Amino acid sequence: MPAQPVVVITGASAGIGRATATRFAREGATIVLAARSRERLERLAERLEHRFGVKVLVVACDVRDRGQVEELAEAAISTFGRIDVLVNNAGYGLYGRIEDTPDEAFRDLLETNVLGVHHAIRAVLPHMRRRASGHIVNVGSVVGKRSWPYHGAYAASKFALTGLTQALRGELAGSGVSVTLVLPASTDTEFFANAPTYSSEYSPAPLGPVQTPGQVARAIVHSVKRPAAEVHMQPLMRIAHVLGEVFPGLTAWASELHYRWLQR
Repeated sequence: MPAQPVVVITGASAGIGRATATRFAREGATIVLAARSRERLERLAERLEHRFGVKVLVVACDVRDRGQVEELAEAAISTFGRIDVLVNNAGYGLYGRIEDTPDEAFRDLLETNVLGVHHAIRAVLPHMRRRASGHIVNVGSVVGKRSWPYHGAYAASKFALTGLTQALRGELAGSGVSVTLVLPASTDTEFFANAPTYSSEYSPAPLGPVQTPGQVARAIVHSVKRPAAEVHMQPLMRIAHVLGEVFPGLTAWASELHYRWLQR
């Protein structure tokens, strides 16, 4: 990986994406910021350029639109000559019982959280393969390993991302390109406040340990320097996932107990 990599970050206007852009800029990387809000990206770009003296390109992009994602990749390559790192961070939460979740809401969620990642990988990967170099970071979630009541749709999108990443890792063997799945737990951002909710009795709130966007950003940057298959932000959650595989009845019981407690 070059000392000053060219890094493309989707969902860069807020939360984990914004923190990741700041962390890479602190390391001297060249940054390509992508999100739907050009105004928020331009404010961030100005701050990064002024504070760290790095080059920053802003590209307004809705990852649900494959054409826009392809234009994002083309803009990065034409401006800086290459893409070294892709951080697939764009995504959002959705909460509600399965029976309360509208089809259209579920479809929109999958288009962003899963197909948006697929679009970005397809746009960037041929370039990385030609150069025999590159790293892809997919920002998943702990609920991409174990779901809980009211998290069904969101967890399904993150389970899909886990499966996509695992398949991609095998397909990249010998290519010079690597991929990491980062698994945050609850993060202190606007995520919960902005998440659509379809069951009136449920109010989205952090589940389990809470970390800052900066902590996730540090893990993302570290995963580029020292690629790993998966990065668990909370070691206890990794243990819980292993226990869930070994003792599925235990985690099923915990899930049922959690649901009953919420119904009180």
